Amino acid sequence: MEFNYMTGALEAILFASGEPIEREKLAQTLETDVRTLDAAVDGLNEYYSDNQRGFEILKLDTCFQMTTRAFYGEITRRALDHRRNTPLSNAAMEILAVIAYNQPVTKGYIEQIRGVDCFYGINSLIEKGLVEERGRLDAPGRPHLYGTTADFLRCFGLESLDDLPRLSGIELPEGEQASAAVPDDAQQVLPI
Repeated sequence: MEFNYMTGALEAILFASGEPIEREKLAQTLETDVRTLDAAVDGLNEYYSDNQRGFEILKLDTCFQMTTRAFYGEITRRALDHRRNTPLSNAAMEILAVIAYNQPVTKGYIEQIRGVDCFYGINSLIEKGLVEERGRLDAPGRPHLYGTTADFLRCFGLESLDDLPRLSGIELPEGEQASAAVPDDAQQVLPI
């Protein structure tokens, strides 16, 4: 497939979708390899940036999504007359941080870390599309496991969870690990 045609087709697919699309699926659809697809996305983003275009292609873990460039976000909201989303409360940000750094985690684990009930906060994050259920833990009561979504990555400008800032200066009680979401002997995740 000719490179110019492929990049045009890539733009058309991402624009029409409005949702993240897996890199592998895009490469297969465009009859190319992932390396060439990545080069096409990088080239398009460079073109968009150099020409002050109003959109960009975000890399979200293993997906791509066409979005409005953050620089034009405020004027876009005004034109579409959207009310601003209410910002996340400190409690919601704490819950989100515990989930992002330790996923998949149970509600009980989050509450153990925070020391307070987290039912409302978790449900609020699920409604906003930042957190999702990831199955159930194979333990008594089969508690739900929670993890972050592609929307979480997009909203925080991350390509993957590896781009989260490194935690430093945090001292855990002796014998605890920063990523121990559940005890090692209870790590089996069951589908919902």
